[in-house]
Amino acid sequence: MSPFTRFGRTHGLGAMSDAMLAVALAGSIFFSIDPDAARWRVALYLLLTIAPFAVVTPLLGPLVDRVKGGRRGMIITSILARMLIAWQMIEHIDGLLLFPLAFGLLVMQKTYSIAKSAVVPSLVRNDIELVEANAKLAMLSAVCSMVGAGIGGIALLFSSSSPAVVAVIGYGLTMVAAVQVPKVLVADAPVSAGERAVLRQRGILTASLAIGLLRAVVGFTSFLLAFEFRGGGGGVSIESVGRPAGAGSGLVRGESVLAAAPAPAWHFGLVLASVGLGAFAAAQFSPVLRTRLLEERIIRGVLFVGVTLSGLAVWLGGLWGAVLVGGTVAMCSGTAKLAFDSLVQRDAPGTNHGRSFAKFEGRFQLAWAVGAFLAVFLPLSIEVGYLFIAALFAAALTWFGLAAPPIPRIETPDEPDRPDGQFGFWRRGDPGGG
Repeated sequence: MSPFTRFGRTHGLGAMSDAMLAVALAGSIFFSIDPDAARWRVALYLLLTIAPFAVVTPLLGPLVDRVKGGRRGMIITSILARMLIAWQMIEHIDGLLLFPLAFGLLVMQKTYSIAKSAVVPSLVRNDIELVEANAKLAMLSAVCSMVGAGIGGIALLFSSSSPAVVAVIGYGLTMVAAVQVPKVLVADAPVSAGERAVLRQRGILTASLAIGLLRAVVGFTSFLLAFEFRGGGGGVSIESVGRPAGAGSGLVRGESVLAAAPAPAWHFGLVLASVGLGAFAAAQFSPVLRTRLLEERIIRGVLFVGVTLSGLAVWLGGLWGAVLVGGTVAMCSGTAKLAFDSLVQRDAPGTNHGRSFAKFEGRFQLAWAVGAFLAVFLPLSIEVGYLFIAALFAAALTWFGLAAPPIPRIETPDEPDRPDGQFGFWRRGDPGGG
């Protein structure tokens, strides 16, 4: 079994366990108290979520990079912490202690995301496989989240704490799988001046700021829609079978929206379909786009699509606006992130990609938390929220259009058998070619 396959098994089991825990939250006090009463709690814990990324990541990252198995240790630690949180949720599923537990879970999941970004480049054979590997992990996460939601839904038929019980078992299995992931050394030396300089190139910095704004859109959209659709009036009420359907979207992993809000079941079906379709399109077609378009064009294209469709959502409003926004944000964020990974591979070939991806991912997760905090702190109507999302897309597009360097031209290669790390196209005169 290859190292990447072992990690994929760990990733899938973790996503499945997270979905089980999302089902437990769906049937708990966390999503049943009055939204106005909940906002200050959610805002407080999101503020606490932002702090670790702003303070700990810059200090801890360089240390664990240079310890063999350090990032794997972060992965195992995050899984163990989630297992302990799930165990505590069994006893406090209807108590106020659930709030700090839920946001501790959020912090651990974001910590896992940062560690994953560092480890994956070391588990594939070359940089060309990296975008495809990330796309496979995204697909695996989506499928396993749905499976976990189904298991959690069956458990919820017995009691409100039963999904947390099966989540503990799921995290235990994830721990067993994680121990079998080989130890990798992300970086054997400190960041050199050359590596630091290449990561500060105008193209990379411009793209990273645009992706950061897009990740803030994801956090904002998730909490905007969660607060909007938690009322559950005027439709088919959510019962124990309907709740896990919403949880299956995986909001708790920051990859989709409306994970556990008690809205009518048919609302969940529509939004879940759009989010799932958007995530599937990003994972399925991003590697194909990369064979035909430069990364800058992909990022610019998805930002333009985001502005257009979120603007249309303002006009639609309500449920149909949520359906459109959910699918749009899922598709655009997934596609743009994979394009950014490819851009870093292309323009920073001499850097340690594991270390650099973890560094950027830490910033993106911080942007996600800031976007989520704004959605909670600013009690906006749903239509104004859609307008805010369109404005963020427009700001990212404007920044990327004005600040990015000119897009390089694709030329027909003289030696088509000499790749430079890209799918399907090469540059003439590449130094070091055959």
